[in-house]
Amino acid sequence: MNSNIFVIIISSAIFYGTPLFYAALGGILTERSGVLNLGVEGTMLVGGVTAAWTCLHVGGSAWFVITASILVGALAGGLVSTLLAFLCITLKTNQTVAGLAITIFAGTVGLSSYFANIWEVAKKPVPHPIRTMDVFGLADMPVLGPILFRHTSLTYISWLLAIIATIYLFRTRIGLQLRAVGESPQTADAMGISVIRYRYVHTILGGALAGVGGAFYSLAIIPTWVDGMTKGAGWIAIALVIFGFWRPSLTLLGAYLFGALQSLSSTLKARGVDISGDLLDALPFFMTIVVLVLVSSRFAHRRLGAPAALGVPYEREER
Repeated sequence: MNSNIFVIIISSAIFYGTPLFYAALGGILTERSGVLNLGVEGTMLVGGVTAAWTCLHVGGSAWFVITASILVGALAGGLVSTLLAFLCITLKTNQTVAGLAITIFAGTVGLSSYFANIWEVAKKPVPHPIRTMDVFGLADMPVLGPILFRHTSLTYISWLLAIIATIYLFRTRIGLQLRAVGESPQTADAMGISVIRYRYVHTILGGALAGVGGAFYSLAIIPTWVDGMTKGAGWIAIALVIFGFWRPSLTLLGAYLFGALQSLSSTLKARGVDISGDLLDALPFFMTIVVLVLVSSRFAHRRLGAPAALGVPYEREER
């Protein structure tokens, strides 16, 4: 096993970790407002199928079609999360039940598969897949080339979003108010902060980011539509939010770790390494279970920085 395999694993980790980060970043924004979103898997699938349909039916140059497809995937994810927001924020439905209902409604046996069938998006590959870039002509540089300079535009945008989201959450007044809503909505309300508006906006924005993650699957990783193509990536994204302590920068690193685990099977097989593929494919989900078990207690949640009001519907007191 020569050193090149580590370069391949790192490069693949970034590629496969990119959609996980988009979905997890959406989860961070949603959960920072106090809303628990377990519907990420279904939201990603709806984003993926609508992006694939757009890519198949919109004409124009490649960059225009790809941009339109990503935006439509984001819009579809936002619409799905609007339904979640209505259930959790307005109707005050149990957030765990609402999230699971969204995943069932929009997931493999639900809305995404229905759209795929009536739109016939699975019959051929998308005509304009998202391709990797050769940034500054440095993609062929030894070691650093494949790691830093040969990725998709969405990967580079995700790096920028990690910085922007960190500044937004921890260095701006709006971010401070958002965290106040997630920690103590009663106190935030007393300060004149609209708890309902903050929760709606960030739940919908979180769904849009999950939709972009789903679009990455149908436009870059496959690239076509396959029922259930995310293969549980939404659940991994939920665990990543906790794994990254509700912080974008740490979540980005966690996404690459899980991306490496997801790509390990195909990478090692291509190099002739004789290891059970089924075992390697199960590693990301085994790690997901480990993360969720370790932080399942209320004490662990508080120690890790979970919003105090996460999953708790807000009942405004009459004044």
